[in-house]
Amino acid sequence: MQIAGAVLLTAAWVGASLLGYGMGRVTTVAVSGLAVLGASFLLAWGAETAEKDVPRAFAIAVLAVLAVAPEYAVDALYAWNAGAGGATIEACSQLSPAAIDAGETELARACHDANLAVANMTGANRILIGVGWAGIALFTVMRASSTADPAVVNRDGFLKSAVQLDRDIATEIAFLFVATGWAFLVPLGGGIGALDTLFLVGLYVLYIGLVLKSDVEAHDHTVGVPEYLQSWSIPWRPLSVLVLFGYSGLMIFTAVEPFAHGLEAIGLANGIPSFFMIQWVAPLASESPELIVVAVLVNKARSTAGFNALISSKLNQWTLLIGTIAVVYSIAFGGYGVLPFDARQSAEIWITAAQSFFALALLCNFEISLREAVVLFVLFITQVLIEFALIQDLLVLPITSHDLLIGYTVLYVAAGLGLFFLRRESLKELFGRATDAFRTAMGREPVHVDQAD
Repeated sequence: MQIAGAVLLTAAWVGASLLGYGMGRVTTVAVSGLAVLGASFLLAWGAETAEKDVPRAFAIAVLAVLAVAPEYAVDALYAWNAGAGGATIEACSQLSPAAIDAGETELARACHDANLAVANMTGANRILIGVGWAGIALFTVMRASSTADPAVVNRDGFLKSAVQLDRDIATEIAFLFVATGWAFLVPLGGGIGALDTLFLVGLYVLYIGLVLKSDVEAHDHTVGVPEYLQSWSIPWRPLSVLVLFGYSGLMIFTAVEPFAHGLEAIGLANGIPSFFMIQWVAPLASESPELIVVAVLVNKARSTAGFNALISSKLNQWTLLIGTIAVVYSIAFGGYGVLPFDARQSAEIWITAAQSFFALALLCNFEISLREAVVLFVLFITQVLIEFALIQDLLVLPITSHDLLIGYTVLYVAAGLGLFFLRRESLKELFGRATDAFRTAMGREPVHVDQAD
């Protein structure tokens, strides 16, 4: 019945798509939004069912890729347009920022699309942490009274309760740490090129290879649909997982873009700038499947799996997404090329890397408190709101939008460095555990002594 209910949520979108039925803007947002909701439930059930036969980290990695597939599609579209239009670092540098923003020529439009590819990517990454990580932490603690989630630690004091993470998550955090470090270097080349692709995609391939060598864990906490499907025999159980992944992935891939564009159109109709909509509203819509999936896991007192999914999503966006848009750009360009971006987008990448750096400093001790979640959200939302006010001339400050981005970058990095210094023992444990996981996967004995959980 639960599966039927989730599929029913997607029925109107499937019918409209097959019949080619045109819908109004608001109706499109509503119908496609319901399809995303239904698909998110199916995706979560598929991932939980898959844990019976494959390592949990791998199942969650697949879930993360499917959940952010729309984000790849949107970025790939802009990267393709940039390549097809002949946007290069040299050609775009000859145009004024005003000409590029206005899209006065075909080349200007291509350069603008290159900037939009980066803006959409950085917006999605910052939303994932500023809204996703922070919001799920708050939701987990809020739901703990009814879910009896063992990961939630209630502490006396204002906003001191925290969500404790499984220390096995050290591997994902360590890989994300390396990807974040590389991201700080990306703007130095003036674009995204082959070296970025090789390093970042290679890093993700290494991560997937590592988790595939992990042991399949026995779970006794599955309930509802996953528990029922896990009782099926082979080959029906893995077949059900493939069907759930395939159908939900198709629904998310086809429904999120109209959902996001519908929201964009509504925003534009209300006077919100297109660049702001593409950087923030479209990614917020495309990130909705994974946030729903994680909320489902948290509601089942599986907050560790939920945070695993969020961190895995951040990792594949910070590696596969950045790496593959350069490949798409080169294909459209008709040969090898470097996806260009302007100084503003360099600052966007730096602040996104800095936010990731700060977030990792929060998680390096394997927990996130309500206070830390609130700080993460406040830093994110204040930067977005101040930037919006500057763009709309609602606020007069002696700084530009670019200055604001650099200022927040410095703030994130300074706060992160301070936390890493205070938590240097936790950081040492984190990399020790990640190293042991790598050695174990390679068939070698671990060398670090486990610290008490």
